[in-house]
Amino acid sequence: MRAAVLRELRQPLSIEDWPDPECPADGVVCRVLASGICRSDWHAWAGGDPLPLPHIPGHEYCGEVVAVGRDVSRWRVGDRVIAPFILACGACPDCAAGNQTVCAGQVVPGFTCAGSFAELIAVPHADHNLTALPEGLDPALAAALGCRVTTAWHALTGRAALRPGEWLAIFGGGGIGMSALLLAKGLGAKVAVVDVVPEKLAEATRLGADVVIDARDGDPAEAVRAATGGGADLAIEALGIPETTANALKSLRKLGRMVQVGMPAGDHLTMPIPMDALYSGQLAVFGTRGMPAWRYPSLLQFIEGAGLDLSPLVTRRVALADASAELAAFDGPTPPGIAVITDFPD
Repeated sequence: MRAAVLRELRQPLSIEDWPDPECPADGVVCRVLASGICRSDWHAWAGGDPLPLPHIPGHEYCGEVVAVGRDVSRWRVGDRVIAPFILACGACPDCAAGNQTVCAGQVVPGFTCAGSFAELIAVPHADHNLTALPEGLDPALAAALGCRVTTAWHALTGRAALRPGEWLAIFGGGGIGMSALLLAKGLGAKVAVVDVVPEKLAEATRLGADVVIDARDGDPAEAVRAATGGGADLAIEALGIPETTANALKSLRKLGRMVQVGMPAGDHLTMPIPMDALYSGQLAVFGTRGMPAWRYPSLLQFIEGAGLDLSPLVTRRVALADASAELAAFDGPTPPGIAVITDFPD
């Protein structure tokens, strides 16, 4: 198969022939239909999340089953499927309790095994993780359901229980932030989006944000408190850096909640936070990472029932050879929307 291979940190990926993956006994092999290019992939490319090299990145994908392991009962060759980026074992106590995202035996394509920047990908634990790709759902958009949309959904509804009429403040207008915006509006919340890129703020307005705040102009936490009449009920930190984490906490009203969605990596593994705001405001802070696979039906039903159009999230459809440029772009302010690989070489 052809794959984009990371051989040196911060260097262009090498487009090369790579051995086809072997099919796991409890898994499948999929032909990749689409693969998102995510900030988490950038962490690996830049060395913030160390990996053994050479390595195939990519963790946000959908595909068509081309091989099925002997222990798989739910899937057949030709099925089109969506996979979460955390592939849980399905057998441990955490999985039995529904907490698949903390499974000790989890496999994470693009990090602990070869990822989706390739024509083919092996998906272990298939019966416990895969969901059928809904008829008519664009594969490019379905790929975003593997990480950014699902992560935002679980943060809003599985961790912090966003309620209709509440104020949500989103710090970071990238793929996670815009996914959270669209989902939150569908849930009946009011949304403020904070970023430093004017194009992203304009896009947030177009997608229904009630308030947009340019963090380059004054104190963004104070601006959120002023716009929301005392502070947001819930804040989402979507970048994984100290400044936005602190501002997300300081933007909350008393008894508010904050979810750390952005991935801390590299120099940001340990962050200072305004503990006075946490203490005096009696705030609740949640960590989150991904979404349990069993929650896919509720998300898909919500999208359909709410008539939610997530298509604006995908703004760039690119070739496998373009992945390097998209990863490097995360070094600075990126344009609005998500880039998805849809063109794989024969």
